[in-house]
Amino acid sequence: MTTVGILGGGQLARMMALAGAPLGLRFLVLDATPDACAGQFAPMLEADYRDQAGLAEFAGRVDVATFDFENVPAESARWLAERVPVFPNPRALAVAQDRLAEKTLFRELGIPVPEFATIDSREQLDAALASVGTPCILKTRRLGYDGKGQFRIKSPADADAAWQALGPQAASVGLILEGFVAFQRELSVVAVRGRDGELQAWPLTENWHDHGILSASLAPAQTDAALQAQALDAARRVAEALDYVGVFALELFLKDGVLVANEMAPRVHNSGHWTIEGAETSQFQNHLRAVLGLPLGSTRALGHSVMLNWIGAMPAAAPVLAEACGHWHDYGKSPREGRKVGHATLRADSASELAGALERVGKALGRESQVAPVIARLRD
Repeated sequence: MTTVGILGGGQLARMMALAGAPLGLRFLVLDATPDACAGQFAPMLEADYRDQAGLAEFAGRVDVATFDFENVPAESARWLAERVPVFPNPRALAVAQDRLAEKTLFRELGIPVPEFATIDSREQLDAALASVGTPCILKTRRLGYDGKGQFRIKSPADADAAWQALGPQAASVGLILEGFVAFQRELSVVAVRGRDGELQAWPLTENWHDHGILSASLAPAQTDAALQAQALDAARRVAEALDYVGVFALELFLKDGVLVANEMAPRVHNSGHWTIEGAETSQFQNHLRAVLGLPLGSTRALGHSVMLNWIGAMPAAAPVLAEACGHWHDYGKSPREGRKVGHATLRADSASELAGALERVGKALGRESQVAPVIARLRD
């Protein structure tokens, strides 16, 4: 029986293990946290990601290794890759960990990106503000996610506050200044590439965020075939350039009919959770198929789906479960402000049916503001 090793024991690893059970797979999770939620469903090693003794034990017990988050040290991935197959490859992981390397790759591949500049000093920040212009966003090059490690600069007068907030991190994780994109919509394409180079993508997904954290996703996004083709082309360029194997996501801004690349996630992605019930094959099972060299499953959408993220604490499940199209996912985490603790997916055959179910759920849970923009899009 094949054992898949997962570096990182969060909800993505948990859902990967659940998706792999029908394939007869076993799993081993490595995480530095003793109560990582994937450990509720798979054996787990507790070790730091740089602990070679822990990594050696991990490598000796698995047939293939993958990740559930992108901040696994790239050097640890390279060390593992000398002992066991690792997908996606360490280079892809390293590029996605560094916003400067990521944006540079996108630009080299002809994928539209915001203006950007590397920032190592206050003087460089002032010079970049003059060239990139305002509004813009100062970000850490590494370790930022869900809106963390970012400071929005509305005018040059904000430079002092931005540097005070993030400047101390310039030496350790690096900084990058990015031009602000006045986008009309936020979209993502979740794609999968197999060991043989086959590439498939799920339909474009539209996303809404609250304080930098994904709040809701609608799939398929209400777009045309040209945008889907544009997104697939960008995904293909990135995947082929990195010789990528597995699932990844490109977060995109839609501005005046053009998709502008924001970030890449080298893993299964929050905006793809709807695929568990809303697609022929989920992102989690297709990721496992890809890293094991199995045939990829269809990415066809089954009707219309909305995923709602639960942040901080779980709401009542009953209003979602009362809907024939409702599906509930509790990650088994303790409540904490800003923490992703679960999600729900509503899936229906028509947009109008889905809007009605979403309206009822939003009202019952007191989440009208969370569901309102999605309902409006469904009823456009």
